[in-house]
Amino acid sequence: MDTPTNVLEFVVWDRIPFAVLVILVSMIIGRLAARSLDALAERNNKRRLFFKQISVIARFTVLIVATILVSSSLFSFSREGLLAIGGSAAVAIGFGFKDLLASLMAGLILLFDRPFQVGDRIHFDGQYGEVKEIGLRTVRIATLDDNLVSIPNHRFLNDVVASANAGQLHQMCVFPFWIGCNEDFENAKRILYEAAASSRYVYLDKPIAVTVREGPVPNGAERFAVELRVKAYVFDGRYETAFGTDVTEQVKRAFAVQGIRTAGEIEWSAALP
Repeated sequence: MDTPTNVLEFVVWDRIPFAVLVILVSMIIGRLAARSLDALAERNNKRRLFFKQISVIARFTVLIVATILVSSSLFSFSREGLLAIGGSAAVAIGFGFKDLLASLMAGLILLFDRPFQVGDRIHFDGQYGEVKEIGLRTVRIATLDDNLVSIPNHRFLNDVVASANAGQLHQMCVFPFWIGCNEDFENAKRILYEAAASSRYVYLDKPIAVTVREGPVPNGAERFAVELRVKAYVFDGRYETAFGTDVTEQVKRAFAVQGIRTAGEIEWSAALP
């Protein structure tokens, strides 16, 4: 008896309608589950990250279950048939879908190893923003400029990625300011602390710190200045930009009242004839 070598010989053709039905139902269930959980996440800020993480797990679960059901119903493999086509099929799939399979496996690793989660704000390869989706092939990040960046899953297994909030709603924010070397840095330090502590976006369960150091102004400027950095936590990472704007506005107004000049103001006045 000849051993079949064509994969089509293992297809149970009368089960194709059932397989198609499983695929359609799984797509509908996956989308409904994702939309429902995302809607719950947006309505419940305190549990937002939890519901978004459950949404990712639900999509992967639906995919795995659907794949098992379709494979078991659509194909009928004998032991001899598996041995006959297994090697060639594995090679063909490996070459034809290596990038897709690599991204799929990387997505599963990201799901269980959890270097970051949906809702986290991450730095990766020059991009910074909120993780909107961990998909089958890509991770989608919404940047602070509201651009949606898609990055293949497998890249996260080899490159460095930094998570700003690591599964928490609150996250640390760092805002730098530069003043002249002869300015009242102690008064400036107090102003920075009060600006952060009085902001409506601050998370006061975490400490606020202000650091001081002297050095050259960034962006190639040669002039030395005193750099003050205020480190404070925002209660929700989505308000990081608003928090920074609020603190900066308060600091600039207070500096103007107290007569504290920033490094930029000193350079501008020095350039006048």
